[in-house]
Amino acid sequence: MLKYNLSYWERETFFKDFDVAIIGSGLVGLSAALHLKRTQPGLKIAVLERGTLPAGASTRNAGFACYGSMSELIDDMTHLSEDEVFAVVEKRWRGLQRLRQLVSDAYMDFEQNGGFEIFTEEEEEVFRECCERMPHFNRVVGAITGHPAPYVVADERLRDFGFRGAAHLILNRPEGQVHTGKMMARLLQLAAQAGIRIFNGIHIERLEDSSCGVELQTSVGWTLRVPRVLVAVNGFARQLMPDLEVTPARNQVLITHPIPALKIRGCFHYDRGYYYFRDVDGRILLGGGRHLDNSTETTSEFGPNELIRSALVQLLKTIICPGQPIEVDAWWTGILGLGPVKKPVVEQYSKHVVVAVRLSGMGVAIGTLIGEEGAERLLSL
Repeated sequence: MLKYNLSYWERETFFKDFDVAIIGSGLVGLSAALHLKRTQPGLKIAVLERGTLPAGASTRNAGFACYGSMSELIDDMTHLSEDEVFAVVEKRWRGLQRLRQLVSDAYMDFEQNGGFEIFTEEEEEVFRECCERMPHFNRVVGAITGHPAPYVVADERLRDFGFRGAAHLILNRPEGQVHTGKMMARLLQLAAQAGIRIFNGIHIERLEDSSCGVELQTSVGWTLRVPRVLVAVNGFARQLMPDLEVTPARNQVLITHPIPALKIRGCFHYDRGYYYFRDVDGRILLGGGRHLDNSTETTSEFGPNELIRSALVQLLKTIICPGQPIEVDAWWTGILGLGPVKKPVVEQYSKHVVVAVRLSGMGVAIGTLIGEEGAERLLSL
């Protein structure tokens, strides 16, 4: 890689006297930057992004505006208390409302078509447990969302969607979907309007906190010193902070060519949530399957996994759209940040550094709120 030093002109014109640097221009980073500007308009803020676009998951996810299917939340309760799980649900819901306020529904094509969980005959026991606990979940989650009955059995919709091998559906009515490309484009526009400087193609390899501020070492050799730093790189966080409990996780995603008279509307989870799919622009977006090869997919490197991609195509053609001539238009991968429990990490890491990461695959829901919490932590330093 080419190494070089900044010229005097570059240093004085582009990188002088910033009050705050935010590493990562995804949903968390831009939400934090905008919150800082609203709170203290005079701050000079630099957002540093290694990619041409946000390189992790913010423009590479499925666009689910969701806060948790029943079986997922029940499983989470084996690792956290019920109160802790519902506290995370509340954060996700509040985060979605903050996102909608910040971006507005029209700018990101928000649609509240609901979130569906599919159960096979082999999952009858799991489905029955969900049904038994549904009244309690509806009371608690209903109080959070303001919806009188968020969860409802929707088996009558199975024929409408045309799935093969599905025995039951549970609909989570307040959930929705967004166009994450348009969402991020609007956030970038808002940041530019607020006077926030965004620098792409800058990969921070190391940061060093001292009494004089934070020194950021770039991959091309030059350094930048700023008084305060917010790290918002989620799945890549351990490249800067090896001791953080954040594990990168790669997800394989496909999108089909347009499908005439597509029946599917809404967001869907299948096989205990290991697979997820939705409609977008008359196409099906499908991803997941990481459980088929967890060791390989525990990585921060982009790239294909042919085992998983083959399974996704098989699922598409045999379960989701059986008997239809479906063609894949494109593939991509995204990098998530996971941990031992599904709780974000928003904390002061060192004297002048705050970290806001580990969104556990719920970045659309919780990213705005976590960015704003990280900004508040930074302001308190």
